[in-house]
Amino acid sequence: MQATITRENDRRHKIAVIDGPNMSSLGNRSKQVYGSIASLDDLKAFCTRFGEDLGVEIECFSSNYQGAILEFIHESAARVDGYIINPAGATTIGEAIRHALQDAGRPVIEVHFANISAAPAMPRGLDSGTLKSSFTHSATGMCMGMRQYSYTGAILAMTQALDDTTFLGGEG
Repeated sequence: MQATITRENDRRHKIAVIDGPNMSSLGNRSKQVYGSIASLDDLKAFCTRFGEDLGVEIECFSSNYQGAILEFIHESAARVDGYIINPAGATTIGEAIRHALQDAGRPVIEVHFANISAAPAMPRGLDSGTLKSSFTHSATGMCMGMRQYSYTGAILAMTQALDDTTFLGGEG
């Protein structure tokens, strides 16, 4: 069964997908939480294909270093329409990254494979327990707990929000 998405326009938005520290070990992490995605490269291909199906360009970036993520945000702000970020290992300590995203003036959706608010015993909860994200309070939205599908949910939501001229406070 193929789902068809009707878009409000045919503008080819450019969405940056950023993966933070520890996402490089994606294929080696808990299968219960992270599912069957074998590598970060597989996740990037998955996101890129989904974006192509929607008619949007996905630019993927990943780094285990916060400084590299900051530099990417600074240099990409003028060319992207929105950001999707999995802060991963920087979730609780990524204040500089959060500031850079806020300063970029673009919508931001925070994503996580796990449900970072769930108790450890829950199917998508983290073994270490709940996390309080530095990003949530300034993000436009959040998708979590759906493994790689958190990314497709975020890409779809970002695309539809960018298509809707009234969503981010425009006149319409």
